[in-house]
Amino acid sequence: MPIDILMPALSPTMEKGNLAKWLKKEGDAIKAGDVIAEIETDKATMEVEAVDEGILAKILVAEGTQDVPVNQLIAVIAGEGEDVKAAAGGAGAKPQTKAEAAPRAEAAPKPAAAPAPAATPASSPVPASIAEAASGIRLFASPLAKRIAKLEGIDLSKVVGSGPHGRIVERDVKAAAADGSAKAAPAAAQPPAAAAPAAPKPAPVAGPSDDQVKKLFAAGSYEEVPHDNMRKVIARRLTEAKSTIPHFYLTIDCELDALLALREQINKAAPAKDGKPAYKISVNDMIIKALAMALRAVPDANVTWTDGAMLKHKHADIGVAVSIPGGLITPVIRDACHKTLSAISNEMKDLAARARTRKLKPEEYQGGTSAVSNLGMFGIKDFAAVINPPHATILAVGTGEQRVVVKNGAPAVATVMSVTLSTDHRAVDGALGAELMGAFRGYIESPMGMLV
Repeated sequence: MPIDILMPALSPTMEKGNLAKWLKKEGDAIKAGDVIAEIETDKATMEVEAVDEGILAKILVAEGTQDVPVNQLIAVIAGEGEDVKAAAGGAGAKPQTKAEAAPRAEAAPKPAAAPAPAATPASSPVPASIAEAASGIRLFASPLAKRIAKLEGIDLSKVVGSGPHGRIVERDVKAAAADGSAKAAPAAAQPPAAAAPAAPKPAPVAGPSDDQVKKLFAAGSYEEVPHDNMRKVIARRLTEAKSTIPHFYLTIDCELDALLALREQINKAAPAKDGKPAYKISVNDMIIKALAMALRAVPDANVTWTDGAMLKHKHADIGVAVSIPGGLITPVIRDACHKTLSAISNEMKDLAARARTRKLKPEEYQGGTSAVSNLGMFGIKDFAAVINPPHATILAVGTGEQRVVVKNGAPAVATVMSVTLSTDHRAVDGALGAELMGAFRGYIESPMGMLV
């Protein structure tokens, strides 16, 4: 039986992707783990690995095709002992072109309603598709793994995948079948789940249509630049964030003079490596460290809101907004409170460089427990950032500037930076947010505390 290769979902937000390049051609032998194609997502260019062995019988979506929907058939592998021509013949006559990709998925006729199925014998295992629907969790498994699971009566939702991106492959199902740990319960033993009442959805706010907006401007006075995938995802996620998260803002001023002096000392002491300093700490590196240590000091603020429970994180993973062509991305410094400033600095430089060439892996920009958005280098004095779910906080950092302050009852000049914390008020209320900001300012104004 031919093995289908589908357009993979390489991130939780991915709905479509661009098939940038095929690294294998029709007729090539494929081994599990071989990189067969490159896919451009809204955030990065990712490599796609094969999870089954065989011969690449047919390519159905040509390289360069854009906006290929997730789970669309893009190629077919002929399995061991199969006739390659027969497998290719059953897959279609020619590769799908860029123009054909999206319409084919949209124009596919809906199947007619199937007659009610006969009663399932008590010994029949629950199919993977039903297990997915019942659990609400999408199962990523190879076609071969699904076939074996069906034959062996294995519940794929109980199997841990060892393939690329956690995909369930043949060896995982065979191991589960051998130890009997994932046998599907008989269908008769599974009572139908009670339908949960649907949560009321806010009525959408209708804005002006594209045509209505265009009529406000003279013909020929503007150029239309189509939105790319990244801009569409940014627009959707920010709209969702502002629509669903009750934002609350707290602003404080931090004096930077002690931090700037310590930064200069640290950089002067950097050992040489290949004729260059081994590291060069930036103010932003120290802000990342300070926020992470503040979250460790105020653990009740290091949280994520869910409808069922508060997720209280054990590590402070800090996302950092990086501007890239066409938008921005937020790579994450994991467990930043336990890393040295030099490690944070070098890691941040590497992540930012690969972000700009769209070479980050999903696990390098997904998740995190809070984030930093720094526009100080552009001369912005202060601003408020939009929270990036699933975070409950984001710190907006303004520029450091010379200001007159009062010290010991007399005017003095100090380098001052304004920072604003946006919080999800469901998770971090005003008093807790103020405690977090106080801890952050303590590390900024007494930076030696970040070194011990």
